Amino acid sequence: MTYWQIFLVVAIVAFVLEMFTPAMFFLSIAVAALITAIAALWYTDIHGLIITCSVLSVLILLVIRPMMKKFMHEMPKSVDFNSEYIGKIVKVTEEITNTGGAIAVYGERWDARLANPDAEPIPAGAEVKIVRNESIVLYVEKV
Repeated sequence: MTYWQIFLVVAIVAFVLEMFTPAMFFLSIAVAALITAIAALWYTDIHGLIITCSVLSVLILLVIRPMMKKFMHEMPKSVDFNSEYIGKIVKVTEEITNTGGAIAVYGERWDARLANPDAEPIPAGAEVKIVRNESIVLYVEKV
């Protein structure tokens, strides 16, 4: 195995580790190893390549990681479920009971249940109002 292949393997392993531990630590190692693998195509001194990879890892960790963390904290949070769906009037696509049913929200199928367990089943085609959600199940009542 040549040096560039070794550093490429290190980069791939670090990228995979970053996927399982998204702390942006292994990302710095992966990027540094990838840059070093490219440099290893022309430069073949293993000691220089290891030093290059180490220095790049530390620089990327110290410079890029804080910028990425700041960027991630400034990103808007996902849309609040309650503000988007609760209170919306939608059509029933499959009869809604206490144990099953479906509605169409913005053209997407969502599982639905009766908000009031004592209510009569709501037939397909009827209009309902979304009153709450539990995970990916929407609870509705007839309009």
